[in-house]
Amino acid sequence: MRNILLPVGAIALALLLFGLIVSFAGVSPVEVWVLLFKGAFGDWYSWQNTLQRAAPLMLTALCVAIPARAGLVVIGGEGALVLGGLACAALAQALPLPTNLAGTVMVCVTGALAGGLWVALAGWLRQYRGINETISSLLLAYVAIGLFKHLVEGPLRDPASLNKPSTPALDEGLLITTIAGSDVHWGLVIGVVVCLVAGLWLRLTPSGFAVRVVGGNPRAAQLVGLPATRLVVLACALGGAAGGLAGAIEVAAVHTSANAALIAGYGYAGILVSFMARHHPVAVIPVAILFGGFGAAGSLLQRRLGLPDASVLLLQGIAFVLILASEALRDTDWKAWFARLARVPSDGPVPQGEKA
Repeated sequence: MRNILLPVGAIALALLLFGLIVSFAGVSPVEVWVLLFKGAFGDWYSWQNTLQRAAPLMLTALCVAIPARAGLVVIGGEGALVLGGLACAALAQALPLPTNLAGTVMVCVTGALAGGLWVALAGWLRQYRGINETISSLLLAYVAIGLFKHLVEGPLRDPASLNKPSTPALDEGLLITTIAGSDVHWGLVIGVVVCLVAGLWLRLTPSGFAVRVVGGNPRAAQLVGLPATRLVVLACALGGAAGGLAGAIEVAAVHTSANAALIAGYGYAGILVSFMARHHPVAVIPVAILFGGFGAAGSLLQRRLGLPDASVLLLQGIAFVLILASEALRDTDWKAWFARLARVPSDGPVPQGEKA
């Protein structure tokens, strides 16, 4: 129960603080809360926008969640995403691919491989060179973004893209289509399936159990002879593959080419989603939908109340800080804490009978 109440309480407090902050701009907090709900879940159009944003969040959250089960804090999902999208577009430009489902699978797999290899590098640096994976994965993300911009604006640029540099558009047969009767693409289904498969792998397979043992008790893993280094690199590679797949899906389903619009912060938002879901792949699904809704409501806050579209980033930042704080309070024994507090002597003189 505490695993559910603490994140929910953190989100509720984040909404309360966000409402207090926007009230300084002369905006009613109640109106902000109502518009956040309407923009995210108020009607079918809002739901479609929410689910479109939730699809990449599920996969970038796995880029954090899977390595976290091996005991690592990897925050380089943005790098895996942009390289996955770049690899998808580059493959379609370099090779004559079949314009059918097989071709779509090929570009998506290529994006996953690019992201997997990139994040696996952070795991390799941790195990073989002792470099902190949090720092290395974040720096690798910046390197990936720089590499992405160089290639998109240089060797891979479509000459016809004048104002907005981008790679040539994918053939129509390579695109991921929308689900019948909606604007939501099949990437959402892919994201849900990958989360479920990741959860089942961690829970039911020997290799998934070994990864959890390495993350939970490295010394015990060494005593029983588990290949900790290989498992850590594997977890990073699988997480990076999920992030790279997110980038490939964004290219094949939303942008149709690799361009600067791909750098939308999904990799960083995935960190928040993973921490709120406590790094459980299945719990990532509803949390990604919730934060996808927050992102979808940003434009409505801008149109109705004149708040910046990026104001939801402030809400996400507050929520992230509070969720991290709630993790520190998770294992607190409140009964013992209050009991100790009750025994603390006051500032006045201690009665003679209570002296040591």
